[in-house]
Amino acid sequence: MIAAPLNIDALLHHSELPEDLRNIAQKVVNNERISPEEGILLYEKGELGFLGSLANFVRERKHGNYTYFNRNFHIEPTNLCVYSCKFCSYSRLIKEREDGWIMTEEDMLNIVKRYDGKPVTEVHLVGGVIPQMGLHFFADLIKKIKLHRPDLHVKAFTPVEYFYMFKKAKVDYKEGLQILQNAGLDSIPGGGAEIFDEEIRNIICADKCTAQEWLDIHETAHSLNIPSNATMLYGHIESYAHRIDHMNRLRTLQDKTNGFNCFIPLKFRAANNEMAYLGEVSVIDDLRNYAVSRIFLDNFAHLKAYWPMIGRTTAQLSLSFGVDDIDGTVDDTTKIYSMAGSEEQNPSLTTKQIVELIKAVGRHPIERDSVYNVLTDYLKVSPPEEAAPQFIELPVLHNNNSYSNES
Repeated sequence: MIAAPLNIDALLHHSELPEDLRNIAQKVVNNERISPEEGILLYEKGELGFLGSLANFVRERKHGNYTYFNRNFHIEPTNLCVYSCKFCSYSRLIKEREDGWIMTEEDMLNIVKRYDGKPVTEVHLVGGVIPQMGLHFFADLIKKIKLHRPDLHVKAFTPVEYFYMFKKAKVDYKEGLQILQNAGLDSIPGGGAEIFDEEIRNIICADKCTAQEWLDIHETAHSLNIPSNATMLYGHIESYAHRIDHMNRLRTLQDKTNGFNCFIPLKFRAANNEMAYLGEVSVIDDLRNYAVSRIFLDNFAHLKAYWPMIGRTTAQLSLSFGVDDIDGTVDDTTKIYSMAGSEEQNPSLTTKQIVELIKAVGRHPIERDSVYNVLTDYLKVSPPEEAAPQFIELPVLHNNNSYSNES
């Protein structure tokens, strides 16, 4: 059983708390920034109860009992990819296209149309990287999504995708982002960050954009008033120092731009990829990582536990270890983590289910929009009765002739 965090006074006066950890806790209580060295110390010496208590204090200072979610769905245009990341269970190299899928523009617009009359607020658009799905292809797609449903928030593409499409279109980051922004792009998800350390990155994802390129694209987006999220892939070959270095680079950029909405630690899942031999870290390690993230990233407003990745039970537990957001209803429209072995093989929750999940652990469910404006307070109103979500089958490519290398 995982014990609930202590209150902060009990924590600070705990007789067995080491002096160095007590000093860190006092800094956090005083709203003072901790150093990278202190962040590493939290990982190395902080027991789960201590970390949970301190992270919960930060969480409740920022948000009280509020726990956020939204009504969203995903479009994953293709899992074919020119890149080969060792941790990825989702993508298929172009030479393995028989095992993949590629959607047409019509396929993707039809997914949007399936939500006509339904109160979804966000579409999350991300997938593999292939030549024919370039900058202008996606600008046209976003424009058509917005023409069909102007109120739908479009959160789209990672710097891995942007770097490739901008280079192929021969535009710089600012021009490329402005083209998509003019088409209707509203925000950017946090994927593709993995671990910023160059040596680790060279081992696990050597051919994708660099850490600095990832950061530069987000900084450019922020300069255009395009908000974004940030992620970190943990639980593989990285050390605690690598995690803190990663978060410190994010914290530094956030000091400069204040453009990140939230931070999302992403657990390495070991099924069906080249790093499966590593296995996976435990739920205890997951919770410790959430807690340290919440403590260290003092200038990030929100910490998200992505429930399709870690499962509903761990997502509930995380709400006592610094997390204030558990993503959204998803509606079984993503395969990225189900293909990697997540407990959630068909990730979907109705609004009522996600509200009950949050209430079951004593938290206050708040439906938000994509930039954390409050839409509905579910302690004041009852969640709607909704039909069980229906599986949206992704098209699978078996016909080699339907794939072309033409740009």
